[in-house]
Amino acid sequence: MGAAAWRLLTDVRFAVLLITLLALAGLVGMLIRQFPITKADDPARYAAELATMHAAWDSLPAGSFIVDAFDALGLFSVFSTPWFLLLMTVLVISIICCTLDRTPRLWRSVSHVRVEQPAAFFDSGREHRVALAGGGESAVDPVQDAFRRRHFRRRQTTTADGATYVYGDRNQYQKMATLLTHAGLVLFLAGGAITVGAGFETVVFVGEGETAPVQSVGTPGNLLVKNNAFFAPRRADGSFADFTTDLSVFREGEEIARQTIRVNDPLRLEGFVFHQNTFGPTAELSIEDASGALVWQGPLLLDDELLGLPQGFMTVPGADVGLVAVLSEDASGAPLLALQGVGRADPETGENETLFLATIPQGVTTDPEVTAGQSITWESVGSWTGMVIKNDPGQPVIWIAFGLLIVGLVLTFYFPRRRAWARVTDEHVELAFVADRYVDSDGEFGKLTDAVEGALKR
Repeated sequence: MGAAAWRLLTDVRFAVLLITLLALAGLVGMLIRQFPITKADDPARYAAELATMHAAWDSLPAGSFIVDAFDALGLFSVFSTPWFLLLMTVLVISIICCTLDRTPRLWRSVSHVRVEQPAAFFDSGREHRVALAGGGESAVDPVQDAFRRRHFRRRQTTTADGATYVYGDRNQYQKMATLLTHAGLVLFLAGGAITVGAGFETVVFVGEGETAPVQSVGTPGNLLVKNNAFFAPRRADGSFADFTTDLSVFREGEEIARQTIRVNDPLRLEGFVFHQNTFGPTAELSIEDASGALVWQGPLLLDDELLGLPQGFMTVPGADVGLVAVLSEDASGAPLLALQGVGRADPETGENETLFLATIPQGVTTDPEVTAGQSITWESVGSWTGMVIKNDPGQPVIWIAFGLLIVGLVLTFYFPRRRAWARVTDEHVELAFVADRYVDSDGEFGKLTDAVEGALKR
């Protein structure tokens, strides 16, 4: 590394600049809605999120340009963009360089002690200095005892003029705790970078009895989750007492884990964590085409809302028909399912053609002449479960970093260094006291003086 680069990386102002840029990036990430998926993890879902942003912004002046610009700059997934990771990497390197540059000086400052001090050092006109009556050789042991009772590590020397110096040091190596804080900060940033760069997070909705892949189809060793059963018991007042999912996880057709998950009790497997997050209703449908062939049987997830009512969408297999379903109820409280068939979007207006509208109660099949040749049977109401699935390889590193930061800060603020000197002559005992700024120096010096005075009188 060149001298210029070293000077730059060890410059505190450069580190402050990097921290400021990262803070601004974090502020952007808080103000701009971040997509729950990155382009690298799932391009299709990312494209869907981007389409949603365009739908919301394109009507505004330059709205489409703003969305495209934000996408190009990575502002919809700030914390996983290359430039954000680069800033974090450079900051980590800067902290390491600053630590390496400072450590030799720090070690010299804590390891080198001077027991003997010049007479001027004990001048009573200086702060935290005092001269006590009762000197002579017999005063040395009481001074040593007083220093011991105040928990000082003691050293002693006698000079040619007959004066004896007693030196006490408490928490001598405390300043080295800053290295723990620096290491914790480095590991914290490194853990964050690992989480962003190699971590994975997605949201999966699965109907009862259905399965869904965890990662994109084609991912080697991909996991498959199955919602065996969902339970949401209610209290007497109608509120939900709990909601749980009997969840199985498969790999290559083999079940490798099964657990009933609930909020704050996830399933953990091979670094993945499966959190119970949300739930909603499904419409269990059977659809036959005009020839009577069964083209769909299973749940339609009502995972959206229309006027406060559960709504879902699916494409009818083998037909250019999209099916929108809205769950409501009639005047007596019996469930009703409103169905809308939609065709392809008009190239000029961009609006979808409505092919049919129908409302059916549970257990009823539609007239195929009404529903574009499809016989749609609403069999029952079911449930879907929503899970947040995470793989955070940086989490252990972040916990270690957290521990180092806490230990370093505790040692720095609660165990600051204190140093005391006593110069014992035939006439008197002179005391001097020096401490870090976090110490109540007046109180500590007063206690030390009282301890020495008491020892000399005994």
